[in-house]
Amino acid sequence: MPEPRPAILVVEDEAPIAETIVYALQTEGFVPRWVTTGRAALTELTIPPAVALVILDIGLPDANGFDVFRQIQQRAPTPVIFLTARASEVDRIVGLELGADDYLTKPFSPRELTARVRAVLRRVQAVPTPAGPVAANAAPPATAKVWTHDVERCRISYRGQPLTLTRNEYRLLAVLLAAPGRVFSREQLMAQAWPDPGAALDRTVDAHVKTVRAKLRDIASDADPILTHRGLGYSLREES
Repeated sequence: MPEPRPAILVVEDEAPIAETIVYALQTEGFVPRWVTTGRAALTELTIPPAVALVILDIGLPDANGFDVFRQIQQRAPTPVIFLTARASEVDRIVGLELGADDYLTKPFSPRELTARVRAVLRRVQAVPTPAGPVAANAAPPATAKVWTHDVERCRISYRGQPLTLTRNEYRLLAVLLAAPGRVFSREQLMAQAWPDPGAALDRTVDAHVKTVRAKLRDIASDADPILTHRGLGYSLREES
């Protein structure tokens, strides 16, 4: 039985651009679903079959694309490629720091877009958990009572409560969780937690650590399990 074709959600309010994207995706064997607003995108994500990837315009008529991205990730981590009419480096950095998988500036080649869609889907399928010298599925005995890591389901719980993490937040925390007490440099974290380390920046790691810390404090306001080692990097506190 043939594999089902991946469904791609296109969130773009400019019809000529959206129609070009839809045609390119159909030509490459994908199943595109097109909406024009952030609100419609969030609704579309609840309708089966599940969306494999979202192509998201930053400048939507009813919402900022970055805000829509955050809401998408809160529901279920889904690969996202941002589209924007602005070529500002600041926009690119913000998008990647939030956890976006790729970023394209208009105008762009439809062929390049579909190639990037395929590349992102390959990375997501090939890297379900962090890879590298630290095995993410190694159960850390020193933190076993505080943390629970279900590697098969890519779920991490803290003090008995499951964490809602973006894909990159999960990978980052899984690397730290695999070796409590070990200090990881930003370069090491990027190499092990990011599918494309070349696209990440030092500040990207810092931004993700900040958001993970905030989610941990939502569970325990006094929680500070991720330690900062100035000039060196980060480690996970050894807890029993």
